[in-house]
Amino acid sequence: MSGTGHALRGRRILAAEDEYMIADEVTEALGVAGVEVVGPAASVGTALDLSRGAGTLDGAILDVSLGREMIWPVVELLAEGGVPTVPVTGYDAGTVPPAYAHLLRCEKPMTTRDLLRALAKRIEVEEVGRDGVHLRAVPALSQKST
Repeated sequence: MSGTGHALRGRRILAAEDEYMIADEVTEALGVAGVEVVGPAASVGTALDLSRGAGTLDGAILDVSLGREMIWPVVELLAEGGVPTVPVTGYDAGTVPPAYAHLLRCEKPMTTRDLLRALAKRIEVEEVGRDGVHLRAVPALSQKST
């Protein structure tokens, strides 16, 4: 994870997850990677508030389903600001709206290593895209045992 950790070190990342144990594991892994964690947000409303009021964000890891709400308004808001997001879902790809089907996503269950790798890749894709290279689709990561 050293390459991933280096790529994420010093970044401000929004985390949205409504299951306490998963949120704790994800925020701990982000912290170990040198990330300044914003959140975790356990609801779409909190994630929207943090997105609007947290200052500059470098990326976001977003559980697709927070309680009974879907995260797509947060994804849309962050996309408008050019913030790379990684949706995390236990649902199949068919539940992802077509507007977001191109996003690199992690499918539950996954390891925190896979999640951090996906986030680093998504940030890299966004930064390369800003330099004039347009990348449309990045396939989803599936579970990998480590």
